[in-house]
Formats: sequence, C-alpha cells, structure tokens
Amino acid sequence: MDETELTGPASPPPSSPRPDEARLAQARRRVAALKGFYIHLIVFALVLLGLFIVNSASGGPWWVAWVFVGWGLGVLAHGLTVSGRGSRTIAAWEKRKLQDYLAEDSDPPQPRRDRNGPRELT
Repeated sequence: MDETELTGPASPPPSSPRPDEARLAQARRRVAALKGFYIHLIVFALVLLGLFIVNSASGGPWWVAWVFVGWGLGVLAHGLTVSGRGSRTIAAWEKRKLQDYLAEDSDPPQPRRDRNGPRELT
C-alpha cells in the first residue's frame, strides 16, 4: 500500500487558511473597500451641496467649482481603485512591500549599515 492510501489525502497545515476562508476574507476586503467608497461619495456629495449653498448665498465668484474638481478627482481615483481598475504598478508595489515586511518579521533583526561606511571619531 501507498502512504497516501494509509493516511488519506494531504490536508493543508492548520496554520494556513483553507481556500474557502481565503476567498471569504478577500470578499470581505472587497465589500469593506466598496463601503468605504460609498461613504466617501456620500460625504463628497453632502459637503459639496453645503458649499454650493454657501457659495450661492454669498455671491461672488464660483469658488465651489475648484473644490468639486479637486475632491472629485480624489473620488474618481478611489472609485477606479475599488472597481479593480487601479494601477497595476500600485498593486505590484503593494505586493513587494508585503513580501518585504513578511521577510522582516520572519528574519532576526540585522544591524543597519551606514551607507557612507564607518565614521571616524574626531
């Protein structure tokens, strides 16, 4: 008999999440990101409405348009990121940083080296 027949199919180690749990965690992150975008969009609309009313009542130039353009670009970028159309460069950077931090956590701390070499005491 083969060893796998005796022990049954290999199961993932207890410390690693099961595929279903990983999918659930990913779905939760996506829902949280979408919820954050909706909150951002609602706050944007309400604040802009208030600023529009203030700008209308005070007269003068339409300064509220600059707020709309500036903040609107931020809301647009947030929406693109949440919808999955964010930059691949940013996603690659995030992945590299996660790997760096995980490597730092698993390795013992190393003394930092001075880029300029050792300094002489004067």
